[in-house]
Parts: sequence; structure tokens; C-alpha cells
Amino acid sequence: MAATAETNNDFFKSNVIGHPAGLFVLFFTEMWERFSYYGMRALLVLFLTSSLFDEGWAWPREQALALYGTYTSLVYLTPILGGYIADRYMGYRNAVVLGAFIMTIGHACMALDTPFALYLGLFFLVAGNGFFKPNMTSIISHLYVNHPEKKDGAYTIFYMGVNAGAFLGILLCGYVGEQIGWHWGFGLAGIFMFFGMLQFYFAQNIFGEVGKKPLKENKEVVFEDKNDKLNPFTVIDKILIVVSSVIGLVWIINDPMSKIGNTNILDFSVAGMDGSNFMILFALILFIFLLVTRILRYSEVVRDKMIAISIFAFFTVFFWAAFEQAGGSMTIFAADYTDRVLAGNSANIFRVVNTLITIIPLAIITWVLHKLFQQTFKNYALSNIFLGISFVIVWVIVGFMLYNQYLQENPEVPASWFSVLNSLFIIIFAPLFSKLWESKYNPSVAVKYGMGLILLGAGFLSLAYGASGIPTGAKVAAVSMIWLVFAYLFHTLGELCLSPVGLSYLSKLVPGRMIAFMFGIWYLAIAIGNKLAGTTGGMIDSITEEHSLSFFFMLFFFIPAGAGVLIILMRPLLRRLMHGIH
Repeated sequence: MAATAETNNDFFKSNVIGHPAGLFVLFFTEMWERFSYYGMRALLVLFLTSSLFDEGWAWPREQALALYGTYTSLVYLTPILGGYIADRYMGYRNAVVLGAFIMTIGHACMALDTPFALYLGLFFLVAGNGFFKPNMTSIISHLYVNHPEKKDGAYTIFYMGVNAGAFLGILLCGYVGEQIGWHWGFGLAGIFMFFGMLQFYFAQNIFGEVGKKPLKENKEVVFEDKNDKLNPFTVIDKILIVVSSVIGLVWIINDPMSKIGNTNILDFSVAGMDGSNFMILFALILFIFLLVTRILRYSEVVRDKMIAISIFAFFTVFFWAAFEQAGGSMTIFAADYTDRVLAGNSANIFRVVNTLITIIPLAIITWVLHKLFQQTFKNYALSNIFLGISFVIVWVIVGFMLYNQYLQENPEVPASWFSVLNSLFIIIFAPLFSKLWESKYNPSVAVKYGMGLILLGAGFLSLAYGASGIPTGAKVAAVSMIWLVFAYLFHTLGELCLSPVGLSYLSKLVPGRMIAFMFGIWYLAIAIGNKLAGTTGGMIDSITEEHSLSFFFMLFFFIPAGAGVLIILMRPLLRRLMHGIH
């Protein structure tokens, strides 16, 4: 601990807009990782479903969304293992560098135009993310361990880096992929992942000893409640974890294998039930049994709080199953059902708006970069050089993109462009929500969750209304863009109500010694939601042919909105289970 404290004192000597320079090393590393992730995510389904004429692979939508759902779900599962390995064997910094390097290889593979390279690339991206994602936030946590009063501000700045990366990644990779070539877009994501890795690697000494070595296991257990007790994993617990995890993983991977490659390893039936459905139901029953039996073995207060967290995790599944349609069915709606060709005043308005929302955030981030250079160039010149080169490339691409849009008489809005609205609206509205949660109007967590789910449903209601004039079974249409803009606005407002709140209450309700286990449950809930997003989104053609596209989006209104009303009605129960935590 002495080494950590000394490191923190040195760490806090530098200053960039009120925070240590080292925080901004993490800021830019995370920014480039999010750039690469969201840039690739924006292109994946578009590329797979685009026609051969457009140099896509012309996959059926169900197949593309099955692969998308499997990829995004695994992205939330591997950090559980990656965090464990870093804690005990590698240290956070080595894990971040290794994860970034593996993801760079993954993006490089996806720049190649072969099915094998695509699958290999996705495998590397999932594996690399497992090492990278959990350990960046762990570094911040340890750097600020003796400065808790500064931690909220540090995470706020870090979160802005996440959104800046997502915004630029979708904007630039989407533009390059759609206008120049899909694999150029995938490759661009890899270039910035590589620069992010180099920037972090050559500046990591700024963190002192933090994250350099794995943590020594702490045998001392602190009980927050005098009636609390240890609840060690039994042999049966461990068997249930392994069996349910293996079955779930096989099911997640088998889904796209069976639909894309006609290789179904769960091709059997049990009591008239399809083998795939039977196995995932069996795994779910085993997991619920494990969770219930473990919770019942805790003391009353801890038991109640864990039940509350489990209820929130359950509703989190519904949120992400709908929210992650952004990379699936909503992307398809933008590409095939939205009028994206602009003319006259509409074209001029888009040019001005797109220029402003691109240049202003990029100029602000570049100013922060300049401030960082002033503090760190002397000691970390190589890291700064790589970071500077990456920004030069960004400005060149931005200039090229905006120049071409002004040259075109009737510019076409890229289908991927609409996804940037989520990051843009977060940047605009996050400070307002933060103020609201600190005011006397701060609602209970159940109401926040309900508001988040209802607002999410409202976004799909907008799409359902916009699609109401599209004939049954239609594959293309030209609906106004305004309905997508409204959808992303409502979805972002819903995200701000639910996503940060869930993690905050998880940390408040769960005792410190069990935080890793419950974070694992939380990420599992998000992973299930992501997989369901791909599965349900893949039904877009079958539902549209039988009913209509408007009916398809109405389902995503009724389910999350209904879940939102239900959790609001559960407010008295949740208040009792939380035992005074507000």
C-alpha cells in the first residue's frame, strides 16, 4: 500500500484541466479502443447484408444478426475471465497491452476479404477485449484509491473518452467503409487500435507501480454487517457454474454456426423440444438454481440486497435486448428503409450540422491533446508522437469527408451515420441527468429503471409510426430520417436513466468481498441481452413478411415499456430489499 500511496502522490503532481496527465493517457487509450470497437460494429451487419453489387456478402439478415448477436454477447463475457487473469497472473498494464495487440490483429484480419479472416478477426477481437476492457477501469480505481473525492470526476472524464471514441469511430469508419470500401473501414479501426496500444505502452511508466504486477490475494474478509457470514463455493456450486457456462457458450457459438454453415451440434430433440432450445433452457435452470441456493445461504440483509440486484439484472436483459438493435435491425432500417438522399435546403442543413458536430468535438479533444503534450512530451515523447500521428490522420479523413459532402449536389447520408447520434446525445444530456440525480427531484432506482425502459420503448414506437406506411413484406422503402433521429434520442435518454444507475447501485448493494462475483452476473445479464438482440433482430424478415415492419418495431415498444411499468410497480418491494440504500 505504501508503494501505491507514493505512486499516487507522484501521479497527482502533473495537471491537465484539473486532473493528472496520466488520466488522459488512459482517456486516449480508451478512446481509440472504443473508436475501433464501434467503428467495426457500425459496419459489420451493413457489410454482411449488402448486395454483391455493393461489394458486400449478401447474407440473409437472420444470418448476419446471428453472428452479430454472438459477437456482442461474447464481448461482455470474456472480461470476466480477462479480469481474473490480470488480477492473479499478469497485472493490469500487461493485460491492457496484450488485449490491444490481440484486437489490432483482429482488425487486421477483418481487413481481408475472406470468411476465414472474418471469423478469425472476430475471435481475436473478443479475446483481446477480455484482457483490455476490465483492466482499464481497474487502473483508474487503484490510481485514485487515496483520492476518493476525485474519483467521480476521473470516471466522468474517462466516460467522455468512451463516447468521443464511439462518435469518431462510427463517423469515420462508417464513412470510409460505405464510401470507399468495407475492408478499408475495418482496417481503419485497426490502425487506431494500434496507435492506442503504442501510446499506452510508451507512457505506462506515468502510473508508477500501479497495475504493473498482479495483486496479492487478500485473505482478510471485512463484514459490513455483524450477522454476515462467509458463503464459500461448494463442489456442487462449481460444477453448476462449469456445466451451465459450457452449455451457454456452446449455444451462443452454435447459433450462427447452424444458420450460416449448416453445422448444428445441437441437432437433436428431447421430448419433442428442439435440442438447441432444450439445452439453453437446461443451462438457464441450472444457473437460476445456483443463484437461488447461494443467495439463500447468506444472512438476511445480504440476501435481500442480492435479490434486489438479481431483479435489476433481470430487467437489464430486456433493456439491452432492445437497445442493441442499434447495430442490427435499426442499422438495416437506416440502410434499406430510410430516405438518405438529400437535396436543396435539407442537404445544406445536413452539411452544416455534420460539420459542426464533427469539428467542434474534435477541436476540443485536440486542445486536450495539446495540454497533455505540454505536460508529458519531455518524458514520454514517443507516446506523444504516436498519439499526434493518429490525430493528424483523423483530421485528414475528416477534412476529406466534409469536403466531399460539400462537393456532392445531393449528398447521401451514410447508413452508419445515425449511430453517432447516441454518443452525441449522451454528450449533450449526460450533464443534465447528472444534475437531476443530485437534486431533490432524484427518483428511486426502480423509477429510474422504469423510465429507462419506457423511454427505450418510445424510441421504437417512433420507428413503428414511421414504418406504418411500408407494405407488408417490403424489402426497401424511403421513410423520413426524422423517425430514426427520434428513436436514437429516446434510446439515449433511456440509457442515461438505466445504464450508469445499474452499476452504481451494484457497487452500493453488494459487499466488497462479493463484488467480482456480482459484476460477473451483471455482465452475464448484458451478454444475454446482446445475444437476444441478435436473435430477435434476425426475425425482422419473417415478422415483416407475415405482419409488417411497423408490427416488428411495435414488439420492441410493448416489451420494454411493459417491463418498465412492472419494475415501477415493484418499487415498494425493492425498497424493502435494499434496506435503506437509496
